[in-house]
Amino acid sequence: MNIPIILLLVFGLFIFLSSFFTVKQQTSVIIERFGKFLSVRTSGLQLKIPMIDRIAGRVNLKIQQLDVIIETKTKDNVFVKLKVSVQFMVIKETVYDAFYKLEYPHDQITSYVFDVVRAEVPKLKLDDVFERKDDIAIAVKRELNEAMTTYGYTIINTLVTDIDPDIQVKNAMNRINAADREKTVAEFEAEASRIRIVAKAKAEAESKRLQGQGIADQRREIARGLVESVDVLNKVGINSQEASALIVVTQHYDTLQAIGADANSNLILLPNSPQAGSDMLNNMVASFSASNQVGEMMKKTNKKVKPKAEINQDYQAPETPEAIE
Repeated sequence: MNIPIILLLVFGLFIFLSSFFTVKQQTSVIIERFGKFLSVRTSGLQLKIPMIDRIAGRVNLKIQQLDVIIETKTKDNVFVKLKVSVQFMVIKETVYDAFYKLEYPHDQITSYVFDVVRAEVPKLKLDDVFERKDDIAIAVKRELNEAMTTYGYTIINTLVTDIDPDIQVKNAMNRINAADREKTVAEFEAEASRIRIVAKAKAEAESKRLQGQGIADQRREIARGLVESVDVLNKVGINSQEASALIVVTQHYDTLQAIGADANSNLILLPNSPQAGSDMLNNMVASFSASNQVGEMMKKTNKKVKPKAEINQDYQAPETPEAIE
């Protein structure tokens, strides 16, 4: 077999093999013939004319994500960096537009994101940027959809994934947050202290009330016991004054006995005698008797004094010389 035939066979085999190509799933292939668009081929085994048709490009139909970082200024003059994630894909029916109308889709999307974010964020204060980041994402998605649909792209979603203020602003925000939390802690501690003070005051008030009630009951029982003791002594021929003196002397010795029973007492006893209690009682009885006598004398004196009206009726003016004549 001569060499030209071998070369012809090899060339024919190459031409035959180059007529077939495969397209992966979720991918579209653009076929051109002599530099002009011919067709869009989808996944599977495809056929083209060798040396006449060529693969101009492949278009990815999967959902893609583009992360855009933008630095902009808020309404209260704080510079922040926002990270906006744009999820987009090529519309299967408009692969032609996506391939031929747009040279660099990522740059185009980035420009629109910058334009929208720098138009929306300066309208908001820093705190509002954090609270309304979803509104910013919706505005970006709406603007991108209107622009990119013309080029065969659809925007699946836009997300504001990060908001990063200047480091000094973050430190100030952290200090404000810490001060606010310390204020809350102080308020809770003050409230707890107030509750403890009120509870303690109520407990002391209740204790004093019960203590007073106990003392009143004790004195009531003592008085009842004294009355019963006087009645018993009266029945055996001892009058009330002698009975009172006897009770005072008995209580005096009971008190001394109670004091002496405590070995650790620091109480100092001054010279004293049981007669002092009896003398005090006698003085009180004598004072009551004298007071009664004075009261009786004042009543008798008042009875002897005539009323003023009677004195005026009994009074007669002296007769004048004319009357005597």
